[in-house]
Amino acid sequence: MTTVPSYTPSLWVRVCHALPRLDLTMQMRDNIFVPDSWEYQQTLLVLSSLSAIALVISLLVVLSFLIHYCCCHRGDRSHGYGGKKGRGICCVTWVAVAAVTLVAIGIGFYGNSEANDGMYQLTSSLLTANYTLASIDLLVNTITGLQLSVSGPLTTMEELFTGSKPFLVSTRNCRRLSDNVISLISSISLAHICCMWCLCVCLHCRWLSYVLLLLLDLIVCLFILLGLAKQARWLLILMTVLAWLALFLSWGSLGLETATVVVSRPRKTVMVSGARTLLTQSQRALSNIHTHLSSLDRNALTQFPKAEKSLREVQQILNSTEGNFHQLVALLNCRGLNKDYIDSLKGLCYDGMEGLLYLSLYSFLSALAFTAILCSLPGAWRSFPSESEEYEDSDSESEDPFTSHQARRQTASGSQRGAMTPFYNYPGAGWTPPFSSAPPLP
Repeated sequence: MTTVPSYTPSLWVRVCHALPRLDLTMQMRDNIFVPDSWEYQQTLLVLSSLSAIALVISLLVVLSFLIHYCCCHRGDRSHGYGGKKGRGICCVTWVAVAAVTLVAIGIGFYGNSEANDGMYQLTSSLLTANYTLASIDLLVNTITGLQLSVSGPLTTMEELFTGSKPFLVSTRNCRRLSDNVISLISSISLAHICCMWCLCVCLHCRWLSYVLLLLLDLIVCLFILLGLAKQARWLLILMTVLAWLALFLSWGSLGLETATVVVSRPRKTVMVSGARTLLTQSQRALSNIHTHLSSLDRNALTQFPKAEKSLREVQQILNSTEGNFHQLVALLNCRGLNKDYIDSLKGLCYDGMEGLLYLSLYSFLSALAFTAILCSLPGAWRSFPSESEEYEDSDSESEDPFTSHQARRQTASGSQRGAMTPFYNYPGAGWTPPFSSAPPLP
């Protein structure tokens, strides 16, 4: 196991990875990444349960406000947002709640974009690494075909060298070394990243689900404000149901993000160092085969000219095998694989971690905002005019659609004070002006 060069975990990765881990029995556990262990899974469940506890607290707060508005002050409209002062408080409250919600949605869009960039870098690097590993497997299979290729020519050479023991021993050594090379190369096995297609689909679904959740929060916030402005009860009822859904989704996403953040620290190792020893031994075996074939080429062909064809065939196979072997050495030299592995680490532990932290902040702020919305909706509902008041207003408006409310109030107040004495009822109303009988001017 070799340490990956030029990589250092970010500060947030170290902080999140250093968080205390408790199992279901409230005992401390180490932070070693063992996803198959039940103890490790218990620590993730405990961390995710914190958001469930916060959800229960939010439900209790909302329930207490509902009891306060619906039971303690039944029929008392003074506890709504009535009057100028109450309407001012209502306006400030909803502006603050809407501002927090919109800020949370903006943070969520940014965090989702950052997380998507990190996951894209992770998947692209892993796909490149998978392509490299597939090339390694192809070269290994090509090299392991050496045994079938050289078996026939070596058998022919052994038959020809039956009468010469030194040449026969050299030929058998070539066969033994070729079998040794095949066994060494065949033992090189690197784990592939399986189901990359499923991983890419899951990452796209994650991005799309967060976009839909953010759009849901935005629509609920805007339509609640529209319902308050228009005093549309049916719209507020619909948006209240969606606000409950958004509240549950916000706390649930926070639990998933918390568990994901503390897991996101992969090990800084590449499992290819064991292959270097096998490659070194294979290189020595191939060099020994070359030595034996060169000795046979110098000494045996003069005595056994019929063995030249088989010897040249073995040398040709060995040359092509060495070419594939050098390509395999270059691929297993860890430069390309290390680069892909470092890129995947940076994508996961830098952009991906930053995006997850922003998404966690979004989930927390949106959950608080929707808790405040559900707590404030009963008071806003009580400030709406009742059906009888709306009916009276509609009747008064239907009497004279061209008369303003102020004119109607002045008319009503004038009728209550009594009718004013007309100007022609004062004493001497029968007096006529002196020029009333004058003739008209020409």
